[in-house]
Amino acid sequence: MLKVAKPALIALALLAAFPASAEDKSAALVNGVSIPQSRVDARVKAMAAQGQPDSPELRKGIKDSLINLELLSQAATKRGLDKSADVQTQMEMIRQNVLADAYVQDYIKTHPVSEDAVKAEYNRLKAQSSKSEYKARHILVKTEAEAKDIVAKLKKGAKFEALAAKSMDPGSAKQGGDLGWADPKGFVPEFGNALSRLSKGQVSEPVQTQFGWHVIRLDDTREHKTPEYEQVKPQITQFLQQQQVQQAVTELRNAAKIE
Repeated sequence: MLKVAKPALIALALLAAFPASAEDKSAALVNGVSIPQSRVDARVKAMAAQGQPDSPELRKGIKDSLINLELLSQAATKRGLDKSADVQTQMEMIRQNVLADAYVQDYIKTHPVSEDAVKAEYNRLKAQSSKSEYKARHILVKTEAEAKDIVAKLKKGAKFEALAAKSMDPGSAKQGGDLGWADPKGFVPEFGNALSRLSKGQVSEPVQTQFGWHVIRLDDTREHKTPEYEQVKPQITQFLQQQQVQQAVTELRNAAKIE
């Protein structure tokens, strides 16, 4: 049985609402309705961006998929499903998402982040980073009493890793509380400050943060090595682009009449 996700059906219906240009070659005709070659090419491009190599097999699979979707879209239209309030609402939402994404991509293209801005952000982050990295473990519990009980058990010889198995932090609990290597400034202030005051092998007293109560052990420290500029340039550029887009949205909101 052919299974097609509901969003895919709606997306196809939305695409079908826009006729191909006269110059656009047809990849297939389905009951007289043209599936433009540009639509196949767009899907191929999207798949290539995900690591799929362009090949005759890929193009045939995409073409067959578009044919099936066109058939289903035509069948839905014959039944009048395109007039359904629910379908109309979802199609409008998809239309808005497509237009919003087009606006964002155009904004990024017409407002490129300068090399100087990326370097300035790199230098700012570099100046803010700590000189050392810390390898720590923690146990997260709900109450101070629970945290004090854990500290008492550790002083009596209990193994930190074993107690960490019941931590409220599921990710680190499976690793014996291990948080890996990190800059203490990357944690919430209360946690980071407590961590930076510990000596190697030392266990903290209970530390309260917005997440609960922590018992922290510092396993090791090492010199922090800042990544080279070219290594992190793409991530910094993307971060600055996101900031610019957010500022553009704020400006649109400020200029709009919202009731």
